[in-house]
Amino acid sequence: MISFKQITYALALERTLHFRKAAELCAISQSAFSTALSTMEEQLGFQVFERNNKKVLITPLGQQMLEQARVIHLQMDDLHRLSDIHKKPLATPMSIGIIPTISPYLLPIVLPELQKQYPDLDLGVHEEQSHVLVEKVRRGEIDAAILALPFEIEGLLAFQFWQENFYWITSADDELAKKKAISADEVDTSALMLLNEGHCLKDHALAACKITREPTHSLSATSLATLVQLVAGKMGSTLVPEMALSQLIDLNPALAKVPLAEAGPHREIVFIVRPNYPAVKNIELLIKLFSEELKRQFN
Repeated sequence: MISFKQITYALALERTLHFRKAAELCAISQSAFSTALSTMEEQLGFQVFERNNKKVLITPLGQQMLEQARVIHLQMDDLHRLSDIHKKPLATPMSIGIIPTISPYLLPIVLPELQKQYPDLDLGVHEEQSHVLVEKVRRGEIDAAILALPFEIEGLLAFQFWQENFYWITSADDELAKKKAISADEVDTSALMLLNEGHCLKDHALAACKITREPTHSLSATSLATLVQLVAGKMGSTLVPEMALSQLIDLNPALAKVPLAEAGPHREIVFIVRPNYPAVKNIELLIKLFSEELKRQFN
């Protein structure tokens, strides 16, 4: 019978497709790692991984085995975490993923109070794009993730703790900067700069403006901070969520912010977790704290 340790090794190799890196993840020698997997395959009666000098491949039957192994691994993890329920709230290690268009603006608001109220919390933060975080939550690689909806999270639970709208950002000497609000029809999409493909904020911004086609402007960036600097250099305009305004816009006299007139909220900020995640009460505590701190900051 194969062991839970062998399952852990197999899942590590699936993730890295590299024996040395997978062995390092599991904190054992590469030779012991390889021996454990070879023994596992002998016990199973079929090959899970194909090996050569250049790469590791997963066999079709091996893929089926790994899917079942992942379920077993998650169930075992959840079983071990049941004891956490009886410990002090937020007193056990927790790993959370956050998308880049939220983390630099949310964390400075909530972390000081989080540390004050729950000093024993050992929090690990991982910044990745939405699709990466969704997969990490599904695989149990992180406990939860903070995303902006709408986004496809089929099979996961979502707990909302904030809603916000977008602001149109332009040069302070732009005539439209004097408006109290701007409609989508008034936004010059040929000068609208958005994040590169893969950032859900781009899709949310386009949806907020009811833009169905890609803007024709050739400039884009991987961060909101870069987009804002391009606007300050009069290269075009952009859209920024409310949470980011104080850091990116309010202290720069060269920039102006104008609320979008389109009905909001334009995006919804949520925690996502697996349906059988055993420490949902900890997530509920985080939601309460995050919501209170954001209301204190913006209301």
